[in-house]
Amino acid sequence: MKLVAGNSNRPLAEAIAAYLDIPLARCIVRRFADMEIFVEVQENVRGEDVFILQSTSAPANDHLMELLILVDALKRASARRITAVVPYFGYARQDRKPGPRTPISAKLVANMIVRAGATRVLTLDLHAGQIQGFFDIPTDNLFAAPVMVQDIKDVFPNDNLMVVSPDVGGVVRARGLAKRIDAPLAIVDKRRERPGESEVMNVIGDVAGHTCILVDDIIDSGGTLVNAAEALLEQGANVVTGYITHGVLSGGAVARIMASRLKELVITDSIQPSDSVVKAHNIRVLPIAPLLGEAIARTAEEKSVSSLFY
Repeated sequence: MKLVAGNSNRPLAEAIAAYLDIPLARCIVRRFADMEIFVEVQENVRGEDVFILQSTSAPANDHLMELLILVDALKRASARRITAVVPYFGYARQDRKPGPRTPISAKLVANMIVRAGATRVLTLDLHAGQIQGFFDIPTDNLFAAPVMVQDIKDVFPNDNLMVVSPDVGGVVRARGLAKRIDAPLAIVDKRRERPGESEVMNVIGDVAGHTCILVDDIIDSGGTLVNAAEALLEQGANVVTGYITHGVLSGGAVARIMASRLKELVITDSIQPSDSVVKAHNIRVLPIAPLLGEAIARTAEEKSVSSLFY
């Protein structure tokens, strides 16, 4: 078994390698002067079970090309099996046609990964579960919920908790977390006027006197989460904390979170945290390496991965 890392999230790759007690394979991923990507795997991988550790986070296109070229290099080096471990699958929000003459980019990216030569995909909290069906190879979609549940139990042992979905589309995810911690569920109904902006309309459920846990898969601009927290506090919630798997946090999102009434935003390190995220007083990062490492070990040993979540 070999672990190969791209440049998207080197600290996470090193943490996974430490968990598995396997060194990262020697590999060069660099740029030519014109920014073309060059890859050279400097170890023998013939007949090996190889796992490529690479999120398609910003810059998404560069990191996606790194992943594709790594897959191609390993395929041509006669690796027995190539598993693309993609903690954050970047094009997942483009999973349907929102209007005429628009692409389904998530399907396009899935096709590219398959055609490059990957034989399996391992990812974390896909934006939409049906994206698993976009791949014509076995695809395991892991869930960060067990990591979050343990943290919630440690931080809020005796609080009057309520899990809140920041929009109708995330109800299934929020309901799953609420069931794990035996808490009621509320929903924030919002209307999005244009991409990247959201307007909270009302709160479905009685949140007065509760400690509210906002749950979602991705936080990008932060507008949805900040508006939802404001609405919950206006409805009588004691405090509001956000638990989000993928901290994209683009543009002025970190400043927006720091200036908001959120008590804390908790994200995983599926995307490498920026310096501003690390320095933010109300943003905390949960390590996801043990979960991914265990899933990789079970995949290599042909054991059940789904049993991690039940």
